[in-house]
Amino acid sequence: MAVILVRGTGDVGSAVASALCHAGHRVVLHDAARPAHTRRGMAFADALYHGSAELEGLRAKRARTAQDLPHMVRCGRALPVYDAPFEAVVAQIHPQILVDARMRKHDAAEAQRGLAPLTIGLGPNFVASCNVDVAVETQWGDALGAVIRKGATRALAGEPQSIAGAARERYVYAPVAGTFSTRFNVGDAVSAGQEIARINDTPIHAPLAGCLRGITHDGAVVRVRTKILEADPRGDACAAFGVGERARRIAAGVLEAIGVAP
Repeated sequence: MAVILVRGTGDVGSAVASALCHAGHRVVLHDAARPAHTRRGMAFADALYHGSAELEGLRAKRARTAQDLPHMVRCGRALPVYDAPFEAVVAQIHPQILVDARMRKHDAAEAQRGLAPLTIGLGPNFVASCNVDVAVETQWGDALGAVIRKGATRALAGEPQSIAGAARERYVYAPVAGTFSTRFNVGDAVSAGQEIARINDTPIHAPLAGCLRGITHDGAVVRVRTKILEADPRGDACAAFGVGERARRIAAGVLEAIGVAP
């Protein structure tokens, strides 16, 4: 089985890493330090803050140093997660497959072909046979999870899926850059307009009543327009945990791209 490096510890990257591990591959999950992902109940992101995290029975553990990664890959007892400079991780594990699951919708995609024998890009701005070898569609719709071997994924467009009649209004985006601070966690109940967090001295309020389907970790460094909070009007805390449908379908697309039946 292949050694695979997955970029991004958010819900999509974590779902991909989990699917690859369950398929028998040896996986390393990489991200920037103090990532600002919101759907942490659906992800391994908290391993970079607390040392370990669990998702649907799979345990992820933060590596102490980049030099620990080869041993952790061989051991296989936990999914290694690390936030060293990306180049250092590539040099340590020499991945056979690289999957960019960072879902950086508003940023230009980096040219990654050649960083591994097979490179796969998820979401907008990736062009198969150009900046990656293969791309996977991540927009909701009939093409969600489709493998693209030549050409581009769909451009960023449309509205998020509606939950109990609420779509874009469920989200809060950072109005300023800075350090995110909060006492709230994923699954907590909130009231509309309640102060949930601060970015430096700027207060952040819940957009509607319900529970927190996602919230950025206390101490994360955020940029302007970073998604920092997601409220679920149903108030069902259980829905904030586990791999979601969209992420699962994208992960199935990655398995198809590397020739593994989902």
